[in-house]
Amino acid sequence: MNLLTKYLLIKYAKNFIIVLVSLELFFVGIDFLQNFKDIPNSANLQLLYILYNSFFTLTLTLPLSLVFAWILTLIILIKNNEFVAFLSLGNRPISIYRPVIISALFLLGILVGMQATPLAYSYDQKNKIMEGEYFTSTKSDIFLKYNDYFVYFQRFFPLDKRAESIHIFKINGYDVVESIVAKKAYFQNNRWYITDAKIVKKPATLTWEEAKMTIQYEKFLHTLEGFKPKILDNVYESKSAFSIIDAVYALILLKSQEVNTDSIRASLYYQVFIPFFILPVIAIIFAFTSINSRFFNVGKFASVSIFFTLIVWGLFFMLHKFSKGGIIMPEIAILLPLLLWFIASYFIFKKRIHQY
Repeated sequence: MNLLTKYLLIKYAKNFIIVLVSLELFFVGIDFLQNFKDIPNSANLQLLYILYNSFFTLTLTLPLSLVFAWILTLIILIKNNEFVAFLSLGNRPISIYRPVIISALFLLGILVGMQATPLAYSYDQKNKIMEGEYFTSTKSDIFLKYNDYFVYFQRFFPLDKRAESIHIFKINGYDVVESIVAKKAYFQNNRWYITDAKIVKKPATLTWEEAKMTIQYEKFLHTLEGFKPKILDNVYESKSAFSIIDAVYALILLKSQEVNTDSIRASLYYQVFIPFFILPVIAIIFAFTSINSRFFNVGKFASVSIFFTLIVWGLFFMLHKFSKGGIIMPEIAILLPLLLWFIASYFIFKKRIHQY
């Protein structure tokens, strides 16, 4: 690492930390004050609410902080005539731009990686705390299809990974060939274990001699392998979020069931790809930066850059909402505009950077 890169990274890192902490305190603080009356009086739950909300807010504030810190860094470099000094010493513009892009790419990679962990459900957890359901989360009357089975849970406990009053119907074509009725079931080792089950089997041939129902009782049996409770909970609750791992699993699972997966694909693309929209924003802001402090209007540069960043972020957020609501296919609403955005920004940057 040369001296210029080290200097730029230190200055950019300081500005990034300042901006990130400021945005986090602002958003988390405003949210806490607005919902304080709905949050339980328990200090532990209040602290958990702040922690969950902090990470949820981080998915927004971190990408924006990377851009805002870059704007602040450029203003300081230009006003102190450091920018023009770097270029006068023979440094190429890419030498100033590259360290920031690499560090931004690294931090965004960490953010995406965190979305593959249970922290991705921070928004759901903070809402459960506010609604008094953090320790007791239940769903009722769930009916879903899984492979050759139709599954009905009268009561479902996602946190405990168990269900009550279960009815499972095995289908062969359009015929119900078997039904399993039980009072309790729990999920373990990637499968559901049912206790005290009543199994009713329909005869294969409906003749006078063989047309009889077979009824048997099992103290313990397992079925529905791979039918994960968290996937079940999130598919049932359409507004719920997914972690990246669960989204991929749900996508594979529901694809085989011929179920519409637009909402899941939209969430997955938004978590994995959308945060990187700020890389072209950083490049374009750099490309339109003036190197001469004498003709540099700080107020205009800062306001236009921030406004431009928020407009781009707002457009991608709007497209995500359209795709999640099933209005536009996720590939057309998210992936295609993001690809076009990278291509357009590359040509804009390449054309502008030749002026230096």
